[in-house]
Amino acid sequence: MRLVQLLLAEEDTERILSILDDEGIDYLLFETAGSDGEGVDGDKSVDGDVLVEFPLPDQAVEYVEDRLGEAGIEQRYVITLAAESARTERFAELEDRFITGTEEGDSISPAELRTTALNLHPDPLPYYSMTVVSALVAVAGLLVDSAALVVGAMVIAPQVGSALTASVGATIGDWEMLDDGVRAQLLSLSLAVLGAAAFGVALQFTGFVSPTVDVETIAQVGERTSPGLLTLAVGLAAGIAGAVGLATALPVSIVGVMIAAALIPAAAAVGIGIAWSEPGVAIGASVLLVANLVSVNVAGFATLRAFGYRSADTDTSSGPRLGPVLLALALVAAVLASGALFTAQASFENEVNSAVGDVLDDEAYDDLELVQTRAEFVVVPGSSPPDVRVVVHRPADEPFPDLAADLGGVIEDRTGREVNVGVEFVEVQRYEAEG
Repeated sequence: MRLVQLLLAEEDTERILSILDDEGIDYLLFETAGSDGEGVDGDKSVDGDVLVEFPLPDQAVEYVEDRLGEAGIEQRYVITLAAESARTERFAELEDRFITGTEEGDSISPAELRTTALNLHPDPLPYYSMTVVSALVAVAGLLVDSAALVVGAMVIAPQVGSALTASVGATIGDWEMLDDGVRAQLLSLSLAVLGAAAFGVALQFTGFVSPTVDVETIAQVGERTSPGLLTLAVGLAAGIAGAVGLATALPVSIVGVMIAAALIPAAAAVGIGIAWSEPGVAIGASVLLVANLVSVNVAGFATLRAFGYRSADTDTSSGPRLGPVLLALALVAAVLASGALFTAQASFENEVNSAVGDVLDDEAYDDLELVQTRAEFVVVPGSSPPDVRVVVHRPADEPFPDLAADLGGVIEDRTGREVNVGVEFVEVQRYEAEG
């Protein structure tokens, strides 16, 4: 619930009290003493100003503010506070009306939305330092193929604040918020990539990880280097969840983990690709990072718009500043570039999956069961043919020496690309019950 405090001129008192009475809102009325000092927004305080205080359910704040605005009441000084509980004569009726009744709703007021988003964004030093630290933890998790460490990196990453700041700024037309949110995301993720690359080089130099290790074969790394529709869905879901949590005043700390899941491991994988001079890893993870970054912000903006939030600035004569316009153009360019690469990779993977399925459908391979297919990122200028790794279950002690060649031939015919095919056999013994 919220406790609202309004300071207004004496001549508005009768109108606001009439509105509160009509809506069944209990209130307290205080008279203020005038002074010769500066008042709100530089106005002189005068005798006769009044302070009205009343409790509301979260969902009713925006409705009441709209009522006051329609009545032409000047709200010179407004504070909305979080409160634990209220015991007034008619508060239970308000809860029934706005929480479970005909006017139920979940969204908070635009002013509270803006304030909450700004409060989620920490000061620059802890924000950027924790982003880099989370990227280093993610590098360790990816290299040792530990999902637990990767999750730990997501937990400590502070990306939720800047992502939601940008989405809210774009939604309500606060160009400074949008500018700050986008800049913070780009700078923090750039630092994460550089920190991950430096950490990777340090691990090789100190001998903790061999420079000759094939990082593409590590499952946690491979998952971030071949972006597909399912990985893109993570970014979209993260943006939606973040916006819903913010707009409904639900805890967004857990949602922040999902936003970090879409960004931090991908940034760490880019750094690993740079450190190990693997362009396929670096470019593939970069495409995933850009695609998820755009998805989080666009999904957050679209969700807030769906909740009904709009810009409160009706003066469009000056238009947005140059900074947000340039950011918007850069966003469009990133969408087009990553979208083209994403589409090419998705098409390649679909063709590879189809070719592998066709080969394994052959009678000669009836005893094999497909476990996983992974295709290296293909859009790397000047690189060697992409690797395709296929994992299959096979009966114990039954060789299939021609499988890799058969797969390679069909994949090349289907995709029109030369490929390197590696097959990993997992031997399986089965016992089937009789009857």
